[in-house]
Amino acid sequence: MVRAWPSGVCAYNSAVVHTGIGYDVHRLVEGRPLWLGGVEIAHEKGLEGHSDADVLMHAICDAVLGAIGHGDIGSLFPPSEPQWKDAPSRIFLEKAAKLVKEAAGSIVNVDATLIAEVPKILPHVPAMKVAVAQALAIPTDRVGIKATTNELLGFLGRGEGMAGMAVAGVNLPD
Repeated sequence: MVRAWPSGVCAYNSAVVHTGIGYDVHRLVEGRPLWLGGVEIAHEKGLEGHSDADVLMHAICDAVLGAIGHGDIGSLFPPSEPQWKDAPSRIFLEKAAKLVKEAAGSIVNVDATLIAEVPKILPHVPAMKVAVAQALAIPTDRVGIKATTNELLGFLGRGEGMAGMAVAGVNLPD
């Protein structure tokens, strides 16, 4: 961003937006609750994973971590560690937001897409936006969440799993 000073001299903002991309996929299994975007959704199957397996929050977490040049969710919260068994993914997003602050940065926005044939996601989007925004300590209008199907193609199209992808913008000092 360029600012014009009264003397006519221009000064550049010393923050630079960094972008990160995240992706996650989990298998659908019986006997587990379905957590998506921090919201428990009634469904006959849930996502298999060491934590709550929330593919949307996991993808967002990796996007935020990528924007600050950090490792991925698995390096911070290894599935080999028992303390993360069935842990809510909100914890992972809160840690990612804390790392952004420690880097003197601020999260500009996140945009995420869930890929699943069922259930319908649209009715849950407002609650998901609130859950993600709260975990990242940003306003809800800086969180985009959408859903699409895989048009019945592949393992996602057959309803064997779900995937999430996300992008995050983070302002970091120059």
